[in-house]
Amino acid sequence: MTALTGPAAVKAPRPRSGGTRSLRGATAVFLKYLSLVLASAVVLIPLLAILLTSLRTAKEMGSANPLSAPHHWLNFHNYVTAFNDGHMMRALWNTSFILFFSVLGTVLIGSMTAYAIDRFHFPFKRLILGLFLIASLVPSVTTQVATYQIVNNLGAMDTRWAPIMLYMGTDIVSIYIFLQFIRSIPVSLDEAARLDGANSFTIYWRIIVPLLKPAIATVVIIKGVAIYNDFYIPFLYMPDDNLGTISTSLFRFKGPYGAHWEVISAGAALVIIPSLVVFLALQRFIYNGFASGATK
Repeated sequence: MTALTGPAAVKAPRPRSGGTRSLRGATAVFLKYLSLVLASAVVLIPLLAILLTSLRTAKEMGSANPLSAPHHWLNFHNYVTAFNDGHMMRALWNTSFILFFSVLGTVLIGSMTAYAIDRFHFPFKRLILGLFLIASLVPSVTTQVATYQIVNNLGAMDTRWAPIMLYMGTDIVSIYIFLQFIRSIPVSLDEAARLDGANSFTIYWRIIVPLLKPAIATVVIIKGVAIYNDFYIPFLYMPDDNLGTISTSLFRFKGPYGAHWEVISAGAALVIIPSLVVFLALQRFIYNGFASGATK
């Protein structure tokens, strides 16, 4: 057989560079997992160092590496010292009291505000939404002088109600979370309820609130973790030692144990463990809540 020449000749297709593409894909996967491992190490290594340090004795601290294993894994003496001398039970009660009323108020105020903005038509509605957005962008530190004077004039200074009022009145993010969910609820449900004689509050309480469970779970978790970890507001507005929260009690506890890092690490672990356990147990509600709010 003779090869065709001229116009009838057909050029054989060139082989695709499959090796180059596979190499690029493998490199991209490697870099992705490498970044995940590095990000996880940044978060987990300090927590591991705190945990290992809290299980050591004072003699081990002089020669031990921060990531070396303690001689006795069941050495909980530092935890007992931190719990008793740091008044962690009292701090946990104060934090729980503030957390409960702050989160409850945030859910009620945020959902009611979002319901009014989405379902009712009133003058300057767009302006109010813009003011909410501006308020979320203003650093809270810049308004603390005026806020401190208002709280002091109300007589709430050095009481648990001072941080509760501030937490309830400064959370703009929860309003937007509830607003995204309420916009996904059909208005026809409101109209059907009004035909049955329901007023606005009945519609909100009987129809809107039950459908806001994913948003409520998201706001409760995010707001709860933020309040639990907050240091600035309790330290500024509740200087009394008997009103110390988890964060401020840990800060004051450092004083007599400034050189005993094993005891300080035990106190830090006592503060970290409750929020970590709650977050790991309820993290699916956070992801589902954000995903639902973003897609609906």
